[in-house]
Amino acid sequence: MRLSHLSLVDFRSYAGLELPLEAGVGVLVGRNGQGKTNVIEAIGYLANQASHRVAQDAPLVRAGAERAVVRGAVWHEDRTALVELEINPGRSNRARLNRSPVNRPRDVLGYLRTVLFAPEDLALVKGDPSERRRFIDELLVARAPRYAAVRADYDRALKQRNALLRSASMVRRAARGGQTPDLSTLDVWDAHLAKAGAQLLAARLGLLRGLAPLVDKAYGTIAGHPGANLEYRPSCPLETETAAELEVALAEALTRSRPDEVERGITLVGPHRDDLALTIDYGSGPLPAKGYASHGESWSFALAVKLASYELLRSDGIEPVLLLDDVFAELDSARRAHLVSVASAAEQVLITAAVEQDVPAELGGVRYSVGNGEVTKGSARSAADLGNTASERVPERADAENSSPEDTAPADAPSDDAPSDDAPSDDAAERAR
Repeated sequence: MRLSHLSLVDFRSYAGLELPLEAGVGVLVGRNGQGKTNVIEAIGYLANQASHRVAQDAPLVRAGAERAVVRGAVWHEDRTALVELEINPGRSNRARLNRSPVNRPRDVLGYLRTVLFAPEDLALVKGDPSERRRFIDELLVARAPRYAAVRADYDRALKQRNALLRSASMVRRAARGGQTPDLSTLDVWDAHLAKAGAQLLAARLGLLRGLAPLVDKAYGTIAGHPGANLEYRPSCPLETETAAELEVALAEALTRSRPDEVERGITLVGPHRDDLALTIDYGSGPLPAKGYASHGESWSFALAVKLASYELLRSDGIEPVLLLDDVFAELDSARRAHLVSVASAAEQVLITAAVEQDVPAELGGVRYSVGNGEVTKGSARSAADLGNTASERVPERADAENSSPEDTAPADAPSDDAPSDDAPSDDAAERAR
């Protein structure tokens, strides 16, 4: 699988961009703030319908524009699929496949698969549980896009249940114990939440069974010793991994927690409260990487998780596009060498760097110059060519999210730059984010 062409309209700093891409290694080189990461972010959004930098869609739309369009031509098994997303902040996003509208944006998930490694991935080790839940769910949907619908069903049931709990909590507080809130409809949403939650839980647990050994193997290669592990920590006791039995366990947990939930006005158990524990065994038992791992070990763990994800997707028979956003400058020689070995064998890898010296000389490929709102393709470079190149390194990384020169002329957009206005809208709660 590879992305052969990327088109952007009013995405971040780009009023318009038409970028042909080749197989193998591609390196986007440009000074900080010129929009290198914006290109990587657009490709990741096309694959996952989520940004690795922001939680909301509004920052993705260029300042002054109402919408953004991301379009990519994806080549796989001698066929090309044209995938298109229209980003409408505050409204439903739209999607097209081969220029035809689809019912929901999630219907185009799976046509492009990517694995991104970026400085933000340190949050997998050092960040909140929400970062790790998001990671595992995005990987799950990348492998099996049908789980985007399961996530949407769960989110919708959770939203309705929380609304009922908040209402019941306010009634109870206003009555000061004199009035009992009506909880008759809560049983209905308990059933919906337990069913969708059980499917999501079973899928997460199954995914971890395949991912955990790959993480330990990758970490051992990168850090020089094994001992990395992923452990799923549910918000309620679970003694099974089948969806049917998990549904019963979740329903029982919801019943037990209801008094506390009515008091607090929020759902306290379920996949939205679970965590993925990252641990390292130094010889005396596993310890949480968050708090015990050094900065270098945290980098190693984050890199191992992403490389394991890449190998897991490859094992399905479809090699994803590898995206490396300004990471070589952050890695020591051993970690750089291992990442080079993976990148050099990838069907397609796209790398960003402030200067060419940030990219190991072993990686040749095509160079793209990024600056002044444009991406210009250069010639292919060999390892020998790169070994003789010298340039001053820019010490700080601060890619702008929305800044672009105002005098940059937007590219002429074709008439079908965005899905037609009569394309079916997708309910925001059902978007596969």
